[in-house]
Amino acid sequence: MPELFAQLLHQNFAELEAATHSWRSLAEKLGDTQTGSGKYVSGPLHKAKWAGVGADYGFAALEATESKLGTGRINAQLIHAVLDALNTRMQESQRKLRNAVADAEEAGHTVRADGWVEPVEAVAPKYHNDPDYHGVQQRANAGLGGYRARIEAAVTEASTLCANAAELLHQIDPFDLDKRYGADHAREDAVRVGEFLGIDRKGIPDRKDPKQTADWWAGLDDEKRNMYLAAFPERLGTLDGLPTAVRDAANRMTLDMQLNDYALRENGLGHHERHLYQSLSALKGRLDEGETAPAEKQLYLLKYGLSKDGTAVISVGNPDTAKNTAVFVPGTSHQLDSMGGDIDRMNKLQVAAGKRTPHGVSDVATVVWLDYNAPELDTSLSNADLSVLGISTDERAQAGGVKLRDFTHGLRAAHQGDQPTHLTVLGHSYGSTTVGAADAGGSGLGADDVVVMGSPGLTVNRADQLHTDPRHLWVGAAKDDKVSEFASGLSLGVDPKVPWFGAQQMHVDTHGHSGYWDDGSQSLGNQGRIIAGMEPENRGADSWPAQPSYSPPVPRRWL
Repeated sequence: MPELFAQLLHQNFAELEAATHSWRSLAEKLGDTQTGSGKYVSGPLHKAKWAGVGADYGFAALEATESKLGTGRINAQLIHAVLDALNTRMQESQRKLRNAVADAEEAGHTVRADGWVEPVEAVAPKYHNDPDYHGVQQRANAGLGGYRARIEAAVTEASTLCANAAELLHQIDPFDLDKRYGADHAREDAVRVGEFLGIDRKGIPDRKDPKQTADWWAGLDDEKRNMYLAAFPERLGTLDGLPTAVRDAANRMTLDMQLNDYALRENGLGHHERHLYQSLSALKGRLDEGETAPAEKQLYLLKYGLSKDGTAVISVGNPDTAKNTAVFVPGTSHQLDSMGGDIDRMNKLQVAAGKRTPHGVSDVATVVWLDYNAPELDTSLSNADLSVLGISTDERAQAGGVKLRDFTHGLRAAHQGDQPTHLTVLGHSYGSTTVGAADAGGSGLGADDVVVMGSPGLTVNRADQLHTDPRHLWVGAAKDDKVSEFASGLSLGVDPKVPWFGAQQMHVDTHGHSGYWDDGSQSLGNQGRIIAGMEPENRGADSWPAQPSYSPPVPRRWL
């Protein structure tokens, strides 16, 4: 203790502060280099459709390099976090020690160079035999034990801090930086560092209240945010209510780790895992390609999952700042490997809406939401076979509807600015059934407008059974859309295009079940108008079924 006492009492922390700053600077540079690699190297190569054996090896090398840069950034952040916490806490221990010494000396005690506090001689030795001597001494040294305890506690606290920090720094192994498994080790290191900083998984809110999640994140300082992101990316990436950029960073980290895991086990992957590996690799390539896009066209990975055939939620543009936000729910036969086509649709919707806004596409964010298990269906089937869809249940729509509701509420909670975004939710095919289930349950979607196309039903009997104002529920159906024509109104709800359902007509001029996004079509343009907060053109131009002379049978639970 004597040596530690003297060191702590007189310690100058300038060098520790300089080291802390240097590690933070290194972390920022590694992050910038990783981002630059995607934006200026791998991204342009993906966009140029580089292909062939050389491309396969080249992209694999780039992916590994960018993963190592990410690991290096995390490790540098962790070292900075440890040193920063050590610096702060050591200076606090020093203040405690100096205060204890100052208080002891003010009370008349002498504090030796080894930290021992001498008792006060309140009475001259020649009066030792005086009956009042011991009482006077006791009163004069009443605080002696407390001063000694405070000094010992401060020194012990500093010693423990140094030992724990040294152990953490020793465990952050730079050997990981040139290994593909380094990212996993970095996350394990982050969990240990988080514990040192008083951060653990229990501090993260549950998924029940997006507003609570948004408030929790807003109350954290940058250091804690970085630690939660480094230690628990798989948890943060799924939290509705967090900022879009945070979820994107978290999900890209876990995506890189998942791809690294598949790469290390490639020869032993089964059919399902191999299919997911290919789908995730394609998704990674599309995200990398987006690195070269302007800010309003940037891609954000808001969620992804490995259940069934894979799921993903991707935004074109940032919904946190967009004045108009569209959430599109695809339907039958959509899965992770079809995400590229869905992103293309989001680009079309963003452009179509941007033509009707003051600042173009910068006013618009479009999100493809595939966070449910969409059913499989071959729409080339005959009309009779296609009607089999009518006997299918809304089970998947109801399960997905709960998630969709949480997601849209999370968008509301995370949005920045004084004015809320104009939110439009669009559903196609069975995706419209999921939209209906979401808006019928709980507190609804909180959408300003809802658009459904090629719908087999919205799980309800009437438009007013949804939370959305029926005046802002838009239904589009091509005359030769087999799903809308032959599967709607059977077991997934009353046909939403019939007049007595109570929805509004959105004019379409396209054909088939998947033509609603054809370039130059009024079908696409009308979706853009609604996303921008306008009414569609040519309302009432389509011929919808007339009121029948009978009442269609409706399951009891829809009444």
